[in-house]
Amino acid sequence: QVQLVESGGGLVHTGGSLRLPCVASGRTLITYAMGWFRQAPGKEREFVAAISRSGANTGYADSVKGRFTISRDNVKNTVYLQMNSLNPEDTAIYSCAASAGNSYSVTQTARNAYDYWGQGTQVTVAS
Repeated sequence: QVQLVESGGGLVHTGGSLRLPCVASGRTLITYAMGWFRQAPGKEREFVAAISRSGANTGYADSVKGRFTISRDNVKNTVYLQMNSLNPEDTAIYSCAASAGNSYSVTQTARNAYDYWGQGTQVTVAS
């Protein structure tokens, strides 16, 4: 079993940037395909970005493509979400998640593909 802890959230203005790390403990990160999801007030949790176990393959929601970048450092047991050109529609709680049982090249975009979740970190973008 793996434990996930996110950090790096906060308040930024439109056009600003944030980098969210998610640190894994309990098992080595390379065991899992990883993803980031977000949940805005009154809305369902939605997929943001995913990365394969090897880090070679990534996937993004259309709403963040070209602005957000997911990456991972399997030595540091950390996955990152770099968020640029933020706008108020990006305001949400951002959570990382781990998906077990995947080959090295697979990315997962569905919520129910993920087995473990972090508590989340709040990102607020002011206009």
